[in-house]
Amino acid sequence: MKLAKVWVLGIAVALVGGCANNGGSTSATKNDSSGPIKIGVIVPLSGPAGPNGKDVLEAIQVQADLVNAKGGVLGRKLEVIAKDDQSTPAAGVSAATALAGEGVSVVMGGWNSPVTLAIQPVLVRAGILNITTIPQNASIIGGADPDAVRLNAGNAVGGYAAAEYIAKTLKAKTVAMLLENDAYGNDAGQYLSDQLKQAGVKIGSVQKFAYTDTDFRVPLSNIRSSKPDVVFSANAAESSGMPALAKQYAEANISAPHFAGLGTVSPKVVELAGGSKIDGLLSADIYFPEAEPFSGFADNKAFIEAYTKKSGGELPDKYRALGAQSVDIWAKAVAKAGSTDRQKVADAIHGQTFTNTILGDVTFTDAGQMRSKVYAFTVKDGKIVVKDEIPVPDSVWGK
Repeated sequence: MKLAKVWVLGIAVALVGGCANNGGSTSATKNDSSGPIKIGVIVPLSGPAGPNGKDVLEAIQVQADLVNAKGGVLGRKLEVIAKDDQSTPAAGVSAATALAGEGVSVVMGGWNSPVTLAIQPVLVRAGILNITTIPQNASIIGGADPDAVRLNAGNAVGGYAAAEYIAKTLKAKTVAMLLENDAYGNDAGQYLSDQLKQAGVKIGSVQKFAYTDTDFRVPLSNIRSSKPDVVFSANAAESSGMPALAKQYAEANISAPHFAGLGTVSPKVVELAGGSKIDGLLSADIYFPEAEPFSGFADNKAFIEAYTKKSGGELPDKYRALGAQSVDIWAKAVAKAGSTDRQKVADAIHGQTFTNTILGDVTFTDAGQMRSKVYAFTVKDGKIVVKDEIPVPDSVWGK
């Protein structure tokens, strides 16, 4: 096991400015040290998750601009090149192949697990490091890409946190599930089921749906008839499916509390679902821009100031913060490694601790999973209200 090292890094190197584009010169390679360092971003820029991907891309660009304003990395500016994965594995593979041809040094982003799992082998063959921001499937870490880095809490952590709250705080005896029928939702449901069974909680009705679904009246009717104590949902479609599910759940007259999977409820979800109409919705997450302790972190404040200025006053949610965090962590690791080489940068992240990041001081497991604190929250008066921390053992972060 690697020994954790604490790095207090201020990246000081030359050149300023940065630009995002959807193309880029095909003649440049990642080994060319004469120009900007190219950061690839693969996110959905069209389709149901298009708004989400554009938000993450904007946050990545904001953070790249902040790094460039401090001098860049290794004497070079950062240039962001984005590709649309259309939320499909095939488009994701095409995007990864194109970015490899354009000479990117790293690929950030990812919105859903199937796409991330599909692009990993492409990036491994191309010798490009992948820093995953959002997807939660357990196989993303320790699977096809041994050097993968993930910032969001995985399904093992999400399942543990949900089970702890459902069993100990809500004291449920039977739990029904609404699961996205893909690598994310099925994985989330399995981890939660395993944890609940250990706590003596029974699994009741399990309903599944497609990522693109927005009508949940039939599965909600089936769940209402089963009379569970709590209903758990896993829906990663922030701009479409999840707001629709939250709203329809509130209208379905189901007496059981609704606990949504970790990271599936953002301020945008609450807004699109009708604000106070979904009061009482419960969930958990790892970042809240204006809540303590995040509001006291200098790097977080700098990111929020820059992001709100560019977005016209809109606060960044967890998804956007993780996009920015991917640039922050990678830039600091490159500065420490003295190179953009995939293996050297991966070694500078895995098993290491970084101080003064957007999410405060964070540590990565030896496998590349970022560890952070998990907090329960609820929706009250149409706003997210942070509740207590849900402690998650180190052993769970390692899964």
